[in-house]
Amino acid sequence: MKVEIWSDVMCPFCYIGKRKLEQALQSLEFKDNIQIIWKSYQLNPDLETNLEASIYHYLSEEKGMPMEHVRSMIQRVSEMAKEVGIAMHFDRQVIANSFLAHRLSHLAKKWNVQHACEEALFLAHFSEGKNIDDTKVISEIGANLGISDSEIQELFESDVYSNDVIQDQYEAKNVGVRGVPHFVFNDKYVVSGAQDASVFAGALRQSFGEWKSVQNEPSTPGNSCDLDGNCN
Repeated sequence: MKVEIWSDVMCPFCYIGKRKLEQALQSLEFKDNIQIIWKSYQLNPDLETNLEASIYHYLSEEKGMPMEHVRSMIQRVSEMAKEVGIAMHFDRQVIANSFLAHRLSHLAKKWNVQHACEEALFLAHFSEGKNIDDTKVISEIGANLGISDSEIQELFESDVYSNDVIQDQYEAKNVGVRGVPHFVFNDKYVVSGAQDASVFAGALRQSFGEWKSVQNEPSTPGNSCDLDGNCN
């Protein structure tokens, strides 16, 4: 059964939500039957990578919030992340456009390492203070995942997987994504935001039960005609 996740590497709640979903899966006996598919969503597609600006000043200017409010908000998010075993170092964070990172995620999907790729991108951005819009960082992540160097270089020299990112964002509008993270279970049940692990477990049990019942239903042939013209 598939679980689709619309997410942006820049979103701290997407990283926290990922961890809470993983916590929910660990408690379920059918966890090996779940396929997780990451979908691209850019919170700020026009963002220009800036190696000089701090996340504090960026949020204060972008959102028009007082610096005290920004620091309080970041502290609260850091504590939420710590509760699920994530160390977020916002003082190191690089303001970076996430388009290249999303393209890498689509390449990683081809290599069946997309979930690990998302973890590596989140870790690089939030914990290690790396620039996820830098080709050296992307190359390093791709190499650690076992992706061929030639395909990684193709990301930098062409627009491969750009349309996939754009298509995901177009699809997000069609399915009613208003913010990320946005989880869709078995094309039916939706969980928005970094909910508690118990919420994810409930959605997984409900959707998996329905999915499994459909898989077990015997197929009843309908009326048809064959190549010899025999119809029944």
